[in-house]
Amino acid sequence: MDFLFNTNIQFFIVAYLVGGIPFGLLLAKKFAGVDVKASGSGSIGATNVLRVVKETDPVLAKKLGIATLALDAIKGVVVLTVAYFLGLSEATLWAIAVLAVIGHCFSPYLNFEGGKGIATGMGVMMFMLPVETLIALVVWGVLAKTLKISSVSSLTGVAALLISSFFIHPEMAHAPVVFIVFILYYKHIPNIIRVFKGEEARVI
Repeated sequence: MDFLFNTNIQFFIVAYLVGGIPFGLLLAKKFAGVDVKASGSGSIGATNVLRVVKETDPVLAKKLGIATLALDAIKGVVVLTVAYFLGLSEATLWAIAVLAVIGHCFSPYLNFEGGKGIATGMGVMMFMLPVETLIALVVWGVLAKTLKISSVSSLTGVAALLISSFFIHPEMAHAPVVFIVFILYYKHIPNIIRVFKGEEARVI
């Protein structure tokens, strides 16, 4: 058990546990009295919180959606920030980023189920690759306004981040970025299937 006293290991565990906190589920239950896992798409993310709560309280839905988005994005960044100021290596920071996303998508508090990972992924990417993430957010924003299909705009933004990272940072090891993108796409497989069937819901 000596490995548990290793600083890197401690941060890996914390990143996973903090990343797994289901803020959307907690906020919706606390302030709206609804279980987002049993309604809408069943996701714990901001989009489903907005969709489910909006049925009864549109104003509250917007507030909870914004809060969920912010908290999901910040939770990985908090661990990364502490690790950065403690002088941990870039490789360790990338591992923390990956584990925060895994924690959100496969939460230890929800029997290893979880959200789609977009907000948490964008949060850690903003810390690690800010320019690429800004490109992704622009792409996401344009498509969100025009298509109004959350999964399409999110996944296109993620693809833009990955592609731009090869041009902006050709020298870096891209394995962590590719792995995070893979997780995000994997979690969106049901959405992708619905998109091809023309059944994916729009955010109005």
